[in-house]
Amino acid sequence: MTQKTITLIMTGASGAQYGLRLLEQLIRLDCQVYLLMSRPALLVINTETELKLPSRMQEVQKVLADRYQAAPGQLQAFEREQWMAPIASGSAVADATVVCPCTTATLSAIACGSSRTLIERAADVALKERKKLILVIRETPFSEIHLENMLKLARMGSIILPANPGFYNCPTSIDELIDFMVARILDHLDIEHELLPRWGHSRSG
Repeated sequence: MTQKTITLIMTGASGAQYGLRLLEQLIRLDCQVYLLMSRPALLVINTETELKLPSRMQEVQKVLADRYQAAPGQLQAFEREQWMAPIASGSAVADATVVCPCTTATLSAIACGSSRTLIERAADVALKERKKLILVIRETPFSEIHLENMLKLARMGSIILPANPGFYNCPTSIDELIDFMVARILDHLDIEHELLPRWGHSRSG
């Protein structure tokens, strides 16, 4: 039995590792995952990681389901204009939607409600249905436009969670920095995990 249904959207910002690690954890933690990737996201994944994903989302679904040992039907990937996907309608909205990593272009499109692709529509549905929307922005520095868009969406109830890992756990690897961010996302999804010790707690408990 799956505990939650999560829409995971990956866009073309650097930081594909955050989204892939989040996907791995969501599957391991028995969540149903609806997956969307922009074309630039596929390019970034194929550039920043050892993966070489195909261009068709049905094939991406198979590759990632096998890689992360998803149960049958647990991972469903949709094309960017697959308008009959459940996440295109408020009647089948996921429990939460995460854009990780999130480009500032995607941020802008969501903020103005353009809904030109299923990626933008899924976020728009989350907003209108008052579901949790988490935006993992990966950009630096921020312009006034970026900050205005983030403020606008925060006022709508979105969670703005920039990809800014902390160092108080004394990380010794890139994987630990990635896990820091993924742990924070899972916290805001109200999904229990054991990626990192809590503040004030040691790893041994």
